[in-house]
Amino acid sequence: MDVCQKELLPEPLGLVLIISSWNFPFSLSLEPLIGAIAAGNVVVLKPSDQAPASSSVLAKIIPNYLDTKAIKVIEGDYTVGDKLLQQKWDKIFFTGSPKVAQIVMGAAAKHLTPVTLELGGKCPVIIDSLSSSWDKKIAMKRILSGKFGSCAGQACIGIDYILVDKTFVNELVKLIKLGIPKMFGENPKESHSISRIVNKNHFLRLKNLLDEPMVKNSVIYGGSSDEDNLYIEPTVLLDPPMQSTIMTEEIFGPLLPIITLDKIEDSIEFINARPKPLTIYAFTKNEEFKRNITKRTSSGSLVFNDTIIQVSFFPFNSLLFFHIVMK
Repeated sequence: MDVCQKELLPEPLGLVLIISSWNFPFSLSLEPLIGAIAAGNVVVLKPSDQAPASSSVLAKIIPNYLDTKAIKVIEGDYTVGDKLLQQKWDKIFFTGSPKVAQIVMGAAAKHLTPVTLELGGKCPVIIDSLSSSWDKKIAMKRILSGKFGSCAGQACIGIDYILVDKTFVNELVKLIKLGIPKMFGENPKESHSISRIVNKNHFLRLKNLLDEPMVKNSVIYGGSSDEDNLYIEPTVLLDPPMQSTIMTEEIFGPLLPIITLDKIEDSIEFINARPKPLTIYAFTKNEEFKRNITKRTSSGSLVFNDTIIQVSFFPFNSLLFFHIVMK
């Protein structure tokens, strides 16, 4: 009697479109590319036109080292992206904003193309002032570097705002005002330690955030800018209106709102009442509070007593993508 044998055969999806972002132009192009090729697919890569120098490097280097029959790099603005989306793909991988993601999903739906979206989200920092066993000065260095040192805040996992209880806010503001010049110099513009804004459109977008009347009144540090040099000073705001754009959309720039709460435990409800964060950063040594944050919130990643370090695990994204692009 013949015995029925079963065999599992991995099958590549086929033709994959990768649309990458401007704020991590190499890693968010090459990591999904590695995963797609490792899974046996062929790829069209569309780098972001908002990082033209990086896009040009990818377009020149990739054909020199990789098989052009399997990998194509296509440069261009949003009109090129629109034309690519009109084609039929076996898989689309997109990194960027929710607004553009809706366009990608709409185009993919016409062909029932599976899509992987890597989107952003406002990333809060929770500061537990009652947890006295952690070093506030070290925490402040990590917060300031995580906000202003990461491409001047132009990073999806960058800090978007701080949550703190009212009893600690004055000390926090003092630490920030002392910490910024220590880290970036008395004139950060001349220090070459603060990145410039990626282009004029984003500069004007950030300036418009600050120009909202009630938001402008909440600035307690910084606020100056230089349009010709695409420079915006590290700027701190205290309790801007919750309905303002700066508190409803991703900031992607060197603007740091501080939101005061009656007690720090309220931070969990504050976060849960808003769209899911990409990352939550929490500074506390209170193990019970840690467990509550872990169990009662949902985010792309959760980091305790540090910032940005999860970016070191990005290479493993390609392993995840390897599974995503296999049937």
